[in-house]
Amino acid sequence: MTQKFDHSPAFVALTAEGAKLAKQLRDAYGAGEVHGRVGRVEGADVSFDETIVHLQSLFREGRAIVGICAAGVLIRGLSPLLADKRAEPPVIAVAENGSAVVPLLGGHHGANDLAKDLSAKLDVSASITTASDNRFGIALDNPPAGWKLGNPQDYKAFIAVVLAGAKVQLNGEADWVKAGSLPISDNGELVITVTEKDLAGSEKELVLHPATLSLGVGCERNAESEELSKLVSETLKAGGLSPKALAGVFSIDVKADETAVQALAAELDVPARFFPAAELEKQTPRLETPSDIVFAEVGCHGVSEGSALAAVGETGKLRVAKNKSKRATCAIGEATGIIDTSTLGQARGKLFVVGLGPGDQSWRAPEVDRVVRGVTDLVGYHLYLDLLGPLAEGKDRHGYELGEEEMRVRIALNLAAEGRSVALVCSGDPGIYAMAALTFELLDRGERADWNRVDIQVTPGISALQGASARIGAPLGHDFCTISLSDLLTPWEAIEKRLNAAAQGDFVIAFYNPVSRRRTKQLATAVEILLQHRPADTPVMLGRNLGREGESMTVLRLDELTPDQVDMLTVVLVGSSTSRKIEKSDGSCWVYTPRGYEKKAHLYENFDETGEVKTITEGSAA
Repeated sequence: MTQKFDHSPAFVALTAEGAKLAKQLRDAYGAGEVHGRVGRVEGADVSFDETIVHLQSLFREGRAIVGICAAGVLIRGLSPLLADKRAEPPVIAVAENGSAVVPLLGGHHGANDLAKDLSAKLDVSASITTASDNRFGIALDNPPAGWKLGNPQDYKAFIAVVLAGAKVQLNGEADWVKAGSLPISDNGELVITVTEKDLAGSEKELVLHPATLSLGVGCERNAESEELSKLVSETLKAGGLSPKALAGVFSIDVKADETAVQALAAELDVPARFFPAAELEKQTPRLETPSDIVFAEVGCHGVSEGSALAAVGETGKLRVAKNKSKRATCAIGEATGIIDTSTLGQARGKLFVVGLGPGDQSWRAPEVDRVVRGVTDLVGYHLYLDLLGPLAEGKDRHGYELGEEEMRVRIALNLAAEGRSVALVCSGDPGIYAMAALTFELLDRGERADWNRVDIQVTPGISALQGASARIGAPLGHDFCTISLSDLLTPWEAIEKRLNAAAQGDFVIAFYNPVSRRRTKQLATAVEILLQHRPADTPVMLGRNLGREGESMTVLRLDELTPDQVDMLTVVLVGSSTSRKIEKSDGSCWVYTPRGYEKKAHLYENFDETGEVKTITEGSAA
């Protein structure tokens, strides 16, 4: 499968001067973020401490890197990761004064094109060093959209001979090849063949496949992926057709969530697109094997043939009629030109339920950033969308007020059901008192069948209880639980029962939704219950605005906790009977809950001068 790269650039600045240029390029390019070194760059979208570690992390993620720095910094930082040039994302060095733009890696994975774009914005010439690009103005191993090179393993040897002066014969139509300055000749000793056929090629013949074929498929519910894959492979082989000439996998919309169909598209490295039954039914006059049985089941007379024909349009034709196995079918259509899959049917919708953590971007999981960069729509509370900063630029925003939780989830599911890629944005962790549970609850109600075809993924975030615990030490070092004191959705009788159980169990407790303007007695009652089971001096930690401006941590005794000290922006941690407070010299403190390691101390003997254990007694667990 082709390596996928995220071409939304990370403009990496190491100095304040470099940051100015990084912001200029980000704004001019219209995508990406400024990544700045802590202590040197202010106002960066993403901050980092260790330059090499950060560069390597971006590289492993497949991010396009634009370093506003010396090329040597990027070379030294990334050289340990270089193994396969086909797996390298774009890496570009830009001089801090904007005088030079040099693509270092991934030249044929977008680096050259990105460098040309950035250099145009700086009014300088990009320093393209790729030989074929410089000599001929095109890169045969990085063809434009809708084309694939059939034998990339032969490209290096082929282009070396061309650079040495050999002429090239072009068999077939490829305007983009003619637009370059390759030495095209009718009697060239080398050949470029444009075909949908499955030709092996060689060091003297490059094979280019235009995406002119459509693959229509159908299958029974929960059919095995291997069966569909084998059927398609055999069908292509029988017709002498290359899988690299396929523009996409096409089927009826009720199959959008079919594992076998999605797995096939991933295997072939093409998009999967889906048509409603009414659209496929329009192809009935063109079908070779229409079926009344299929019509009775799904509302059209043919799924695989109908999908293949719908994809190639009125000027296309059926290249291979329906072929079938026990539980699957496939057919192949042929278009008169390159098939643009983005205009056909719709993709399977995706819904990512993401957690931002407490608010500070440094506490946001890298996976959240990656997901948000790739979506088309953002849904959430206005404040949460604002916290995304530059990541939200260029997205369709659907902002709502507090209290409109079900509305948010419905809108997100509706958008995803239309084939869009949507991020439902929550604070903290989306699975802890947030939108993930409500998302699945709405699915469980079964209100809309198309919601169930959406691909849903939940991306974790740092919860407020984790943030508060980290800020004050380790109060969650032993068993703990969380309890929401809001009785809007849960009867108070149930909450009180949980309070008593947690108090008797001597759990460290994190209270969410501790108070509101109209609801204060619940926290007071919780304190009364806890005081019946643990000491009055039990440490209580109040974390307010964690990870945001105005953050504060307050530690007090359990018998000092009153509702007026808390608001809805506060998470309350109540220690267990074993939780301890350590006073620091500056008047602040740490709080931790011991796990009980002191009980194992006698197991360890003969520590050396470095603190390493020289002997561990039998039966101990290191």
